[in-house]
Amino acid sequence: MSSPAQPLAASLVQSVDWLAIAPPTIAAVVGLVVLVADLFVAENRKTLLGWTSVAGLAAATLMLLPLLDGDRSTFCLTRDATVCSYTADRFTLVIQFLVLGGALLAALLSVTALKDARKELPEGEYWFLLLSSAAGAALLPASRDFATLIVALEVASLPAFALVGLRYGDRKSSEAALKFFLSSVTATAVSLMGISFLYASTGTLYLTQVADRIQNVDGQLHTLAQTGVVLTLVGFAFKTAAVPFHFWVPDTYVGAPLPIAAYLSVIGKAVGFSGLILVTVVALPSYADVWGPALATLAALTMTVGNVGALRQQATRAYSAVRLLAWSSVGQAGYLLVPIAAAAYSGDAEKSIGSTVAYALMYGAVNLGAFAVAALVGRTKSLNRVSDYRGLYASSPLSALLLAFFLLCLAGLPPGIIGLFAKVTVFSAAVDAGLGWLAVIMAVNVVIALFYYLQWTALLFRAPEGEPEKHRVPAPLTAAIALTGVLGIALSGAPQLVLRFTDTALF
Repeated sequence: MSSPAQPLAASLVQSVDWLAIAPPTIAAVVGLVVLVADLFVAENRKTLLGWTSVAGLAAATLMLLPLLDGDRSTFCLTRDATVCSYTADRFTLVIQFLVLGGALLAALLSVTALKDARKELPEGEYWFLLLSSAAGAALLPASRDFATLIVALEVASLPAFALVGLRYGDRKSSEAALKFFLSSVTATAVSLMGISFLYASTGTLYLTQVADRIQNVDGQLHTLAQTGVVLTLVGFAFKTAAVPFHFWVPDTYVGAPLPIAAYLSVIGKAVGFSGLILVTVVALPSYADVWGPALATLAALTMTVGNVGALRQQATRAYSAVRLLAWSSVGQAGYLLVPIAAAAYSGDAEKSIGSTVAYALMYGAVNLGAFAVAALVGRTKSLNRVSDYRGLYASSPLSALLLAFFLLCLAGLPPGIIGLFAKVTVFSAAVDAGLGWLAVIMAVNVVIALFYYLQWTALLFRAPEGEPEKHRVPAPLTAAIALTGVLGIALSGAPQLVLRFTDTALF
């Protein structure tokens, strides 16, 4: 005779949709394989670990294709199959494509960087940490409960701290890692406190259930719920490097290995913004009157401070090229915040979120391309100053042309049509939502950004001082520059493909 506990236990057993979770799982498994293989691979064959990692990230990216036929969910409640912890919908797949594709390009940059600095960077640990971070970043957009969301956030962030400070005996790298660590730990602590308040108010961690229950919170818990909303938003503002939580960005980018700076500039932002979208639009739509004005204000501050910071960079200062890209990424974060803020005022939140995702795809492709060319110049100019790019066209015409194209895309000028298209899309989202004042501030910031982007672009074609220095481009670096260039040019030729690709459904 069976006991009553047996049917209950059987009902709690869940089937796992392995295809749905394949992209982050592959990245995590390959990371473990690389870590173990590092113990047995000879020192002169460590490059194999890099190419294995590249192959793993490529396989994880390709596994997104079978998921395009429809939404898939797993780890669902047995009593309610519509409430799940992991959902692979169109929003998830687009962000996972950005994360895994960006990690793949960062890996290609890393193959060359590790070969040039083998004594400073341990290869096995480097690849394990990069793949682990990419797995966490790919898990986050699929998370549909706060517990999974925070776990994914930390799996993406913790390895990134170590990657920033991994360079042996480098004080600048250690300082950058410490600043990054302290800011991120603070963000996590604030987010956890906010989430605990939301859980106390609603009794659930699932985003859709929070959205339903928080509208009917008992009067005594209303203040607790409001505090939870504010603290959760502040925590994610740290992750997106929104002003005034941006102070760690310039020093972290300068102290980190250049491929990791590129990784953080794109994948780090994708993690923060996808988490912010899930928290605001999915979990807290009824509190749009709280997070809408807050995000609009943060957007205005972030784009202004970022662009002014980039404008103040001196061309002859050490690492000024990386610092300029760092401040530029802060400014770009402000543009990314605009459509999320607009979702609070717009009747079509999905369209606004689609604008953010479209802009993130454009920014990811061209910003990684700019970092790839910076990595090329940094091989012969270790200080990587903006002034070191003078006359790049004379020594490496194709690299100079592509960098000019990437910078014009970031500025939103032809022939960088995809950059112009993305900015117009974000601008339209603000206007349609009635945020005319924010659209004006964005327009002013676009003009400010034109100055430093065009100044750098013009420097590429000026006569070089002395004999032009030939740049030998290794195959992995060539592949990274070529991939970003082809993607940027193709999207500039057919920019409507981006909006079609990001036609996302969150509900």
